[in-house]
Amino acid sequence: MEWLGEPPATTTRVWEERAHSILSSNDSPDVPFRWSANAYRGCAHACAYCYARPTHEFLELGAGTDFESQLVVKTNAAECLALELARLSWRGETVCLSGNTDPYQPLEASYGLTRRMLEVCLARANPVVVISKGALVRRDVDLLRRLHERAGVQVHVSIAFADAEVARAMDPGAPTPARRFETLAILSDAGVPTGVAVSPLIPGLNESDVPTILERAAAAGATRAFSTLLRLPGQVPVIFEERLRAAFPGRADHVLSALRDMRGGELHEARFGRRMSGGGARWELAQQVFELHCRRNGLELGETARPALPAEARRPHQGELFA
Repeated sequence: MEWLGEPPATTTRVWEERAHSILSSNDSPDVPFRWSANAYRGCAHACAYCYARPTHEFLELGAGTDFESQLVVKTNAAECLALELARLSWRGETVCLSGNTDPYQPLEASYGLTRRMLEVCLARANPVVVISKGALVRRDVDLLRRLHERAGVQVHVSIAFADAEVARAMDPGAPTPARRFETLAILSDAGVPTGVAVSPLIPGLNESDVPTILERAAAAGATRAFSTLLRLPGQVPVIFEERLRAAFPGRADHVLSALRDMRGGELHEARFGRRMSGGGARWELAQQVFELHCRRNGLELGETARPALPAEARRPHQGELFA
């Protein structure tokens, strides 16, 4: 198995399943896309703050170490996607890879399901947004470039920390920040549109990293940037606090207090329209800093609902597809 990062210390068990469908829809105003596809359940990147951890409880597994070590592979993910994109009711909307896992986590090196789903999207000329920490995305640079030329693609590399030691403590199974910046450069140099996801914003832990991350991402060729506030649903507050106190005992109370300041006294906000952002003076200042450094580095703000095609290309009208 090719990790292109640091493997987690826990023993990993993998189950294979055949999915009935692969596209998941959402009606949240917090995200610009309606559809996502997840070929894997759980994630070996082992991020302490991952909002998707509670989904493992639907499998009667835990949101803690089970989420990062008891992994499920949907072996027919690409076949399901091909069937769903071929439906007459499908309107060619952007598909996000992925919503509740990382499409380029280490298992992808063995299974290649994300690549096969990209091939399906290329065949159907369907636009795609990729959000990943995984350096393995560089393996698919040829496919991503062709998909960009035919349908539109955007790859957001998630980089929450500039400091490698902080990153190792909080997302120990993911590639180092340096490798992620390198991945941005490789994709950008190949003509693949890229952005940086400075997410999650963890007040008291990575606020000061924002200017550095945005500057380095822009230097690597990123053209967009977005950030969301730390989300701690279900059992994630317990998992996050345990990891935080173990790694940064002197900062933990300040981090949790700062998050409460941004969340109206709570650690989590579940309501649509408010769950990914905060409030109060500290949040407003963080937003101003983010926007300022995006402007300084020529980065567009926010995710994109539909990736743009190259200037010389255009999408065919529906009638042209059958001409």
